[in-house]
Parts: sequence; structure tokens; C-alpha cells
Amino acid sequence: MLLDVVIAFSAVMLAAFSVYGASSLTGLYLPEGPSLLLVAAEFALVMALTHAFVGLYRPQRLATGAVVRRTVFAVACGGAVSYALWGFTTYTKVADELIFGSLLYLLAGILLLRGVARVVRALAEAPRVLVVGAGPEAISVVQDLAAAHHFRREVVGMYPGLHCDPAGASVAGVAPVLDAPQGLAELVDRQRVNEVIVAVREQRGGGVPMDELLACRIRGVRVLDLAAYYERARSEVRIDSLKASWLVYGDGFVQGPLRQAAKRTFDILSSSLLLLLASPVMLLAMLAIRLDSPGPVLYRQERVGLGGRSFMCIKFRSMRTDAEKDGVARWATKNDSRVTRVGAFIRKTRIDELPQLISVLKGEMSMVGPRPERPSFVAQLREQIPFYDLRHSVKPGVTGWAQVRYSYGASVEDARRKHQYDLYYVKHNSLLLDMLVLLETVSVVLFREGQ
Repeated sequence: MLLDVVIAFSAVMLAAFSVYGASSLTGLYLPEGPSLLLVAAEFALVMALTHAFVGLYRPQRLATGAVVRRTVFAVACGGAVSYALWGFTTYTKVADELIFGSLLYLLAGILLLRGVARVVRALAEAPRVLVVGAGPEAISVVQDLAAAHHFRREVVGMYPGLHCDPAGASVAGVAPVLDAPQGLAELVDRQRVNEVIVAVREQRGGGVPMDELLACRIRGVRVLDLAAYYERARSEVRIDSLKASWLVYGDGFVQGPLRQAAKRTFDILSSSLLLLLASPVMLLAMLAIRLDSPGPVLYRQERVGLGGRSFMCIKFRSMRTDAEKDGVARWATKNDSRVTRVGAFIRKTRIDELPQLISVLKGEMSMVGPRPERPSFVAQLREQIPFYDLRHSVKPGVTGWAQVRYSYGASVEDARRKHQYDLYYVKHNSLLLDMLVLLETVSVVLFREGQ
């Protein structure tokens, strides 16, 4: 994103130089008065936001064709918005003279720098990683590194340690199993390792050479355990590698009064603005639901919120009125037969979530946070998922880190995976992360990703 901001800002400066000559750059003012810096900043901000809205900064891998289409769409929309802003905040003449050149330089800059970045990335040597361990956890880490294009690493091999059986890793063939007669530190030096990942769940009893790892750390080699690796590479907190001591002594999981006040202010302002902007869409949704199937337009359901307290969550009804006629709570499944025709559309586009903005204004929910679950599901998940109640240390959200990073959840295992993203959000919660989630939510809605 920062690179795109620089490119867009420079594009306006070059366009001004092309139209008005060197005087526009020396005085930093355009004819008729507007500041060139203000014009360039507006353009750069709009372009960065439109690129974020179409999902170009999300970690998932996109095909080249999809990247091109989304880039062209973002530039076209950003150009239209910038033209309107320039005409409104400065002068129409300046907008007419600068917009074409700015877009031309922007596209040329994006094409050039993206191409250069791809070549440099292909030629540059990736950080070399040694995985300590040879069990299922180590094999999983090696396989994960091979598939993670946004966290590029070269695995030099696996070091089995003292009590690890390397037979499983040898059979799996995911990476060479290395031997180090002189010790781990000597192996790290010989293989020019930049990073060590300790993928051993049980580290007591001398299974992991702590003195050797300390020697590596002192020499400048980064050392990560399983929890730190997944947090850094996948933006999730893996509960199968999590210990209570890590939660107690580690950083994060802070809900101070300043953070709570900032979050509440942000919730009130953003939900009020969204209610105002979305009111026409909400009226159309209410009309469509009424015409599509019999029953109420709104659906109220008990959910668990902050501190484990229950509240009534309001949504647009997307299922038949007899969806749970026997009174038993059921997971919603993909292509659920209980969903109405209009319901399928409003669920995919997240329109059914819009009435929850009222709960945000009331203080029962936040704009960003873990998805609120039903009490019966919470009782079940609390028994099966470690540290599940940590998600109730913050308010539930209309959208959240788990919702934009994990596409669908309709089982206990899906709930476990989403809980790992929720733990990451609870640990790192900040206004900046909230804004990032909202930006990614726009991309999810626009391209109908997830459910």
C-alpha cells in the first residue's frame, strides 16, 4: 500500500510538470490557487483505498488476470472519485487538465514497479530456515512454508533433535533430515541459516537444545516457536501450540481504558455513518424479504457478547420461519436449504448483517470483533476448544478478523480455525487493525468471497 501511495503521489507531480512546467513544482501551487501537495495527497489516498477495497492487499494468491482486472477497476473508480474531489475542492479546470496525465503516469508506474518487484523477488534469495523437529508439527510447518507465497522462505532441512524419530519426516519427504554431530549452532553456521523454527510441542526433558538455540540467537539468528511462527506467518494464534504461560507472560491481550474509549468513539461514528449510507439498501432489503416469503422482516436471536453476557442480535431474516421448528439450534451450512432466495443474496453480500449496526450504537456490539455465537453453541465450543472464553473479553463485531480471513464456518472444526483468528485479533486489537478489517470486508462483499 505504501508503494502505491508513493506512485500515485508522484503521478500527480509528473502530470503537473507535464501540463504546467517546472513552475508548478517549484512553487507547489497550481494555476488558480490549489496546492499541488493537497491535490497529490487526495489522489494518493483515494487510489490506496480503492486498491484496498478490491482486495489487492489481501494475502491470498490471485491469478494474473484477476490482478489486472482488479487493478484496472480500482484505477478507474479511483480516477472518477479523484476527478469529483478535485472539481469540488479545487477548480474544475485543474481536474480536467490533470486527471488524464495522472492516471497515465499511475498505470505506467504500477506496471513498471510491479514488474521490477516481481523480478527482484524471483532473483533475491529467500531467508533460509531450519526447522527443529521431525514429528507431525515439523512436517506441517514445512508444508505450510512451501504453500505460503506471502511468507517466502527456503527450508534447508529438518533437525530431529535428541528424542525425535526422523523416520516419519524421511517417509514424508517434505525436506531433508539433517544431522549435526557438532551441534545445532554448527549446523546453522554451515547451512547459512537465517531463521530457526522450533516445531516441537514438548520441549522439556532435553528434547530441544536450549543452549544451542541461545547461541544461535546471540549470533543474530531469529528463533521462533510454533506459536510465534503461526502468529507471524498466518496472522492467527494456533491453540494446538498454545500454553497458558504464553498468554500470561506474552505481549498483547490488553484492553486499557484508552483503547476502549477510542474503540467506542470509532464504533459510534462509523455505525452512524454506515446506517445513513446504507438506509436505502436496508429499505430495499426489507421490501424484498416481505415479497419473497411470509414472515417477519427482522430476526432476533440470543447471542453471547462481552463477558459472556447475552443480548438479542438483530438481523434481516434470511431463512424460512420454520428453519428450527423443533427448537434445536443447528449450524448454518453452505447452500443451506432453509435459506430463501432473497436470503441467499443478502447473506452473500452481508446485507443481512446491517441491522446489527443498531446493536453497535447501543453498545452491545462493536464494528469489529469476534462473531457472536448462540448460547448453546458457546456451551458446546467451550468444552471442545481451549481458551474459547478469551473471545468474550472484547465485544462481538459486525465483521471481524476471522470473517475476512476464513471463508466459512459450519462445524466445530471450522469454529476452532476461526477461533485462532479471533485470538489473534484479541491479542493485537487496535484502531489500525479495526480499519484494516473494515477495508478487507469491503473486498469480501464486492467479490462475494466467503459466506
